[in-house]
Amino acid sequence: MMESFAQRRRRDLIVAFVLAALAACAPFVIKDVYVQNIMVLTLMYAALSQAWNILGGYCGQISLGHALYFGLGAYTTTLLFTKFGVLPWFGMLGGGTISALIAMALGYPTFRLRGHYFVIATIVIAEIGLLLFHNWDWAGAALGIDIPVRGDSWLRFQFTRSKLPFFYFALVFCCVAWLITWWLEDSKWGYWWRAVKDNPDAAESLGVVVFNSKMGAAAVSAFLTAIGGAFYAQFVSYIDPESVMSFQFSLLMALPAVLGGIGTLWGPVLGAVILIPLTELTRSFIGGSGRGVDLILYGTVIVLISLARPEGLIGLFSRKRKEVSR
Repeated sequence: MMESFAQRRRRDLIVAFVLAALAACAPFVIKDVYVQNIMVLTLMYAALSQAWNILGGYCGQISLGHALYFGLGAYTTTLLFTKFGVLPWFGMLGGGTISALIAMALGYPTFRLRGHYFVIATIVIAEIGLLLFHNWDWAGAALGIDIPVRGDSWLRFQFTRSKLPFFYFALVFCCVAWLITWWLEDSKWGYWWRAVKDNPDAAESLGVVVFNSKMGAAAVSAFLTAIGGAFYAQFVSYIDPESVMSFQFSLLMALPAVLGGIGTLWGPVLGAVILIPLTELTRSFIGGSGRGVDLILYGTVIVLISLARPEGLIGLFSRKRKEVSR
């Protein structure tokens, strides 16, 4: 049993390496800027969903307020760059650290809640953060902040002529988020999180420090989410509260993991590869009618997937493996 588990982990690592190599070669074949933009967003949301999955999937703490950490990462990087000239790379680390600390500070009262009470608390906290930034004049308030573009440069992480640098950063970000999850899955924390998710009372009786486990998951999840927010700010060169802290971001982080397979290593990636292109394509081609046809189609697909595969799309592959083994 242990040997098969080790083999599965090695196989996952090899598959991830092959997929990353293929993704790295994709821009040489796909030259269309619009498609490249979709690829960047798909990789970004795959990483963000992987970050959400650490807390919501493995630890079982369903959060619908991750837009707060996404926005904190975006605003920290942008404010440090525009107000003090701090390079975005340092802003990313600063935003990630601040988000991790805030996640633990907020977790102290909210992790004492369970079930739908915790979910509601995360939504309320994120909306409070949105309102605060809407009225914070120093941070641009509702008008937002334009990030000054000073030419293409990796040092300032700004590119206007090509989306390829953003694509490769998003690919690296996605790979790092996946590798962190892969490593944590077989660590002490990974086992603790799954135990807390299945039965926190039983886990505590066996010596698992439930509260500390949740705090650790929240810190890692928030840190990675803030890195994604900082990247998005540099990618679009303009932020305001609605564009980086609205409720839709929390949903777009959770949905790929839920539909792909919550609490699994490949679920967030699979869900993002399907949902994000679907979101962008339906909005681009039929979203301009003003009738909400794109949202109807998008919602219908989500409902159908949920009904057909409640365990997530990743269940299709696990079922095939079982049939092959038989």
